[in-house]
Amino acid sequence: MTTVWNRAAGWHRPLMLLVSAMAVLTVVAAVGVVADPRVLTGAPAWLKPLKFALSFVLYGVTLAWMLSLLPRRSRLAERAATVIVAVAVVEMVAIVVQVVRGTTSHFNGTTTLNAALFDVMGAAIMVLFLAQAVLAVALLRRPTPDRAGGYAVRLGLGVSLLGMLVAVPMVMQRPAGAPAGINGAHSVGVPDGGPGLPLVGWSTTGGDLRVGHFVGLHALQALPLLAILLDRFVGARLDALTRARLVLVGGVAYAALTLLLTWQALRGQPLSRPDGLTLTVAAALALTTAAATGLVLARRSRRTPVVLVG
Repeated sequence: MTTVWNRAAGWHRPLMLLVSAMAVLTVVAAVGVVADPRVLTGAPAWLKPLKFALSFVLYGVTLAWMLSLLPRRSRLAERAATVIVAVAVVEMVAIVVQVVRGTTSHFNGTTTLNAALFDVMGAAIMVLFLAQAVLAVALLRRPTPDRAGGYAVRLGLGVSLLGMLVAVPMVMQRPAGAPAGINGAHSVGVPDGGPGLPLVGWSTTGGDLRVGHFVGLHALQALPLLAILLDRFVGARLDALTRARLVLVGGVAYAALTLLLTWQALRGQPLSRPDGLTLTVAAALALTTAAATGLVLARRSRRTPVVLVG
């Protein structure tokens, strides 16, 4: 454990400072959830800062770790990561300021100040998206020692960009019955703030675009974890090329799942109550992924000589 911390201490400094600041904010927001009785859009006022702070802790650590995998430093990638830190700070300041003021941060154009803060947040997210795209390109151009790990990092960055994009319909919605000045919504077919799943708050009565957004963003962690697990448990039995191909299959399936969940939400359908069409498409995705995995393993088995012992 000490070795891990020593290594992390040498990772990209601005990202690690962001992680430290967001860890502190996580504690503050958690206290706020318990101590502050105010409710915004059907949830504790400090719940949004808590979720965003936790997300940025995980996001910052993951990006810093990815940069540490490069055999040589990439100034372009490091500068892009520093830009990400700056806009993340802007985003979190706006969210916390609005909570302190007792109003919502997202989709809020009810006053000139609220609209200006939401516009700033929107611009910050666009810059973050572009900076991560630059980071992905920079990492794409630098080979990594492990092929499967390299695939996982690049696919994770790419699919997480898709996860950001699937949030675009949120700001394009004009929810019926919403107060004047509210432009956009997480939910589809029902007002924001209604009944939702525990902790995440995803709607249980209508579609919720946060589902695909969340799943897509966390490809950044899920796909590298897949590569790590493949190396840890089957690394001795599968060659590097086969493991890389399995990661590729996993990345494509993960991207398809992100789109499926977004499509389900756009149809006004809760995650917890999929209809027959959604289940059919999900089953087709599962079967296709299983078939592709089988083909990769079969190709490997044909190319691997069999050694008889007797």
